[in-house]
Amino acid sequence: QVQLVESGGGLVQAGGSLRLSCAASGRTFSRLAMGWLRQAPGMDRERVAFIDWSGGGTYYADFVKGRFTISRDSSKNTVYLQMNDLKPEDTAVYFCNAAVGPGVLNFGGDEYWGQGTQVTVSS
Repeated sequence: QVQLVESGGGLVQAGGSLRLSCAASGRTFSRLAMGWLRQAPGMDRERVAFIDWSGGGTYYADFVKGRFTISRDSSKNTVYLQMNDLKPEDTAVYFCNAAVGPGVLNFGGDEYWGQGTQVTVSS
């Protein structure tokens, strides 16, 4: 079992920055691919950014490329999402996800979710 605790959300003006953190506990962090998804009101949950267990592979949704950076610190069992140049359309609840598997994106295996953190970008 894995417990994920997100932090770092909040209210920011358009063009500003936030850094989300997701601390993992309960299972070997180094064996988990980690990532972030988001869900805006009335919308489906969508992938934002993912990083594989080694930190050597990443995935970014097209709408965040060049603005968001995902990273992980194995010494702290934590994954980060640095969000720059935020836009009002980035407003959503951001969820941390952990999945067992060798790739950046893994399907069909064990996965775990955080409780979500609200990001609100004002225009």
